[in-house]
Amino acid sequence: MTTSTVTAQAPAKTSRTAAAPDPVRLRRRRTLAQWGFVAPAVVFMLLFFGYPLVRNVVMSFQHFTPKTFFTGEAPFNGAGNWSNVFQDPLFGKALRHTLVFTAGSLLGQFCIGLALAVFFSRRFPLNGVLRSLILLPWLVPMVVSGIVWRRILDQDTGVLNSFLDTLGLGGHTPWLTSPGMALLSVILVNIWIGVPFNMVILYGGLQEIPRELYEAASLDGASAWRTFRSVTLPMLKPVITVVLVLGFMSTVKVLDLILALTDGGPADATQTLGTLTYQDSFVRLDFGAGAVVGNVLILVSALFAVFYLRANRTDGK
Repeated sequence: MTTSTVTAQAPAKTSRTAAAPDPVRLRRRRTLAQWGFVAPAVVFMLLFFGYPLVRNVVMSFQHFTPKTFFTGEAPFNGAGNWSNVFQDPLFGKALRHTLVFTAGSLLGQFCIGLALAVFFSRRFPLNGVLRSLILLPWLVPMVVSGIVWRRILDQDTGVLNSFLDTLGLGGHTPWLTSPGMALLSVILVNIWIGVPFNMVILYGGLQEIPRELYEAASLDGASAWRTFRSVTLPMLKPVITVVLVLGFMSTVKVLDLILALTDGGPADATQTLGTLTYQDSFVRLDFGAGAVVGNVLILVSALFAVFYLRANRTDGK
């Protein structure tokens, strides 16, 4: 009886072992499931970012004209488009204006946004209402902001000059019509638009800093400036990185604001890489040159992002 019982149970154990899942198959299924979740994002990036980028690079080496849309013929001309663009004095001027416009906008937006974030991190009546009102410039479409500010900064009928004239400070400043004032005016308007974004992100970062650090600094007798420099700024560093990188990406390619304010004038005083790309492609219909300037703009953005992120990572280590 004992022998037969043992013999009868042996097949049951063998069947359970045979039914155990295969680790290789499970790993394969898990990998396929992961790629299944990632695939839609990859397809989206390839279709809407990868293909246009490759097509733009190819176009920069072609003689692409309006006739090409009908004939489909776009012969390659080597580095002819690149040579023509780099030899054009307007390209160098547009590159300088882009750097000045981006640096000035980022500096103003970040400093004012950080000051407002620190100010609103303290509790006082109507705190939420005032923060909501400051968000309005960010919510208004940029073209609308540009049109409104063009009316405000008009030399003859603008509200700003009328107000300055009432105060006896001179009311005939050519904010948008003087080559020496136009770029500064555009920078100031862009600062006004970008301050709310900086304030919101930095305000959120300030809320994540533990209050115990400020209490410890107060017990150590640290001044307000010492606390800000030794506690607030180091703790905000990851948030500052995000703000500056995103701010650079959105500022270096600004087009609609400049077109609404000055259309790149006067005398190309506000011409940037973004406006030059637009004018080469859709005004002069030189699509090859427009593609070249667009590629330079993409390259500048990519280099800034890579160098800044690597520098920030190195400092973190």
